[in-house]
Amino acid sequence: MIESDEKDPCCLPAPPRLSKSKFLSGLQCHKRVYLEIHQPELATPPDPSMQAILDMGTEIGVLAQRRFPSGVLATVGFRQREAAIAQTIALLQDPNVPAIFEGAFEYEGVVVRVDILERVQDETGRPSAWRLIEVKSSTRVKDVHLDDLAIQSHVLLGSGIALAGTCLMHIDNRYVYGGGEVDLQALFAIEDVSEIVASRRGQVPARLAAMRSALIEPQPPAIEPDDRCHSPYECPFWAHCTKDKPERWIYYLPGTKDTVNRLVRQGITTIDEIPDSASLSLTQRRVKDNVEWVSSKLGAALQSVEYPVHHVDFETVMLAVPRFLATRPYQSIPVQWSNHIELESGEIIHHEFLHSDATEPRKRWAEALIESLGEKGSIVVYSAYEEAIMRQVVEAFPEFRQIFSAIMKRLWDLHPVIKDHYYHPKFQGSYSIKSVLPAVVPSMGYDDLTIQEGGQAASEYYRMVFVEGDWIEQFRIKEALLRYCARDTLAMVELRRALKEKASASCS
Repeated sequence: MIESDEKDPCCLPAPPRLSKSKFLSGLQCHKRVYLEIHQPELATPPDPSMQAILDMGTEIGVLAQRRFPSGVLATVGFRQREAAIAQTIALLQDPNVPAIFEGAFEYEGVVVRVDILERVQDETGRPSAWRLIEVKSSTRVKDVHLDDLAIQSHVLLGSGIALAGTCLMHIDNRYVYGGGEVDLQALFAIEDVSEIVASRRGQVPARLAAMRSALIEPQPPAIEPDDRCHSPYECPFWAHCTKDKPERWIYYLPGTKDTVNRLVRQGITTIDEIPDSASLSLTQRRVKDNVEWVSSKLGAALQSVEYPVHHVDFETVMLAVPRFLATRPYQSIPVQWSNHIELESGEIIHHEFLHSDATEPRKRWAEALIESLGEKGSIVVYSAYEEAIMRQVVEAFPEFRQIFSAIMKRLWDLHPVIKDHYYHPKFQGSYSIKSVLPAVVPSMGYDDLTIQEGGQAASEYYRMVFVEGDWIEQFRIKEALLRYCARDTLAMVELRRALKEKASASCS
């Protein structure tokens, strides 16, 4: 008897159910969806900044429901699949329900929860179809949103739901808050994307089949990590998939991925293999050379400051739903600053400010900053961000225009000074202060802080002011915010000192 190499379909394991999030993961990479289903413990948990984005999405989703009065929430939990579907069917059959929130549907092993399903009436006023509405906290329609709606509409149509439209509901950042209750009609924009989603829906069956084929295999697909791991989202399995990569792996080369992909096509796997003739940016060339470099002009650049030298950093919060008069969604609202002042004697004085309640922060923030900065001395910053925030404050409070105009003339940006005159291999191509500080001043960093980067600071500030009711936890967050912002400005003091020593050593 001749044995066939083909697998008996009866012996194959049943493919696991897919959700819309798993489908989107599969579009990014079959290995990602395989690991999410079979080995989820290998994923890196979301960092505080990513968690804040996820929480914001949840908050916006709940707020969006208020645009549909009398809509009904399908309350059965996500894990109770059959009960959730049964509850949704009952709501569909009730003519008095104008909209369903978080309705559950399943078709051919794919389960989706729909943000909003709005009942649409025909010319006679009788319910005839439904409008599918996906809610996003972004300010525009993105490519991944269309794939999200494609899988949802595929499942709904397969379940026998007549769709009158497929829409994306997102934040409209043209909305200006006028006080009182937020105008939900103006805050949210609803775009009908039925036509383009329909074209993508035609690809869904083939994409599902390919994913299921990969998911029933005993091992994850052998897919090498590359730039797809970061688009449209950061893959949580990046650390797992790259743990055995060499320290100088080619995908660690900074800059545009077009260069990296071109080098990979040439068979190059590490930065050290890049030929000298390769076309690289200046930063990429420094990463390739992998040596410390000190410009002959570094010392002169550092000596251009005037005492007393202020070292300033701002922290802001961006609210999806504006709370302060005449502000827009996601507008950067300054709430905190730190100023380390170096006197000519070498003495360091520290001033700081944190607006810790839910009132309009900008006027008090500006008044305290103006007093701290005085009228003399350079103001060291580490990007153009601080100037942009001051200009924004002036637009809102014109009475500060003259004094902030004088202050902005004193700004001295340390970032381009370092970028133009110094490089250390430990930068790994990044001139972020988080990368530069521990390389230049090994005794300093951010690892010992509860809050370690700006996105986390913004989310913790929001939690402290608008969410948290426990005063002990509020105090803990406040202290963490103050320590983080102070570290940024003390970092600039120590960077200037360390770089002056390096400039002196290079000239001796």
